[in-house]
Amino acid sequence: MRVGLKRLGSLCVFLLLAMVAAVGAQAADRDKLLSEPGVYGTFAAYRIDPDWEKLDQATRIAHLTLFRGVVAQHREKVAIDTYLLRGLSDQGDILLRVHGTELKDAQQFLLDLEASAFGHYLSSTVVLNGLTKKASYVPGFSEQLKADLKVPSESGPYAVVIPIRRNLEWWSLPQEKRAAMMQEHTEAALPYHKTVKRKLYHSTGFEEYDFVTYFETAKLDDLHSLILALNKVKEARYNKRVGNPILLGTVRSLDQLIEVLAQ
Repeated sequence: MRVGLKRLGSLCVFLLLAMVAAVGAQAADRDKLLSEPGVYGTFAAYRIDPDWEKLDQATRIAHLTLFRGVVAQHREKVAIDTYLLRGLSDQGDILLRVHGTELKDAQQFLLDLEASAFGHYLSSTVVLNGLTKKASYVPGFSEQLKADLKVPSESGPYAVVIPIRRNLEWWSLPQEKRAAMMQEHTEAALPYHKTVKRKLYHSTGFEEYDFVTYFETAKLDDLHSLILALNKVKEARYNKRVGNPILLGTVRSLDQLIEVLAQ
């Protein structure tokens, strides 16, 4: 009984520290980081050690509270989104998407997470990095197509991450030929623009992939149809590798993720 009370007392202290940290630090502008070019995105997937389930709930909650504290500690420099992969992906149990103007800030967050009590039960399975850039081909599109692309895309509970690698022939093509194929790509994707949110990260030079593509949707059947449509356009012939890994999970707030992991 004393051990339980001691753990609960420690938990209260952890909760208090996390709340103080969250209030004291000014959060990074998430909307700005997710919309502007020149921002780094890191996708880090982890598998949770089976020994985690052997811990009593009070200990799990204490460790997860420290996890919350690490997030609060870094929220001033990076925006952190959390996902549950367990049950939908063999690449891990949880996924963290981290945005920041400096890649080293995401690195420090992940290092501090892995050094925490909760982090001792995590094994890294996938890490993907990318950089957001201004659209290279959109300025050359028709005015109608550019107007159609401005229609907001809907968010959804499902998230999918697919890395892509181009072959050397693609990069050797003239800019105008690539632009024409990317317009065809965009027109094929347009019917699914409203129901499938997409975000592109450029990875050439610091990943084995050239792009990391992020999708979010409430309609997985539309995502399925979108991918099939994109596989039919000329540009798809220049894809040397698509996926492997592919990450599929559900969008969860930090509180929701902690609630699942605390059970």
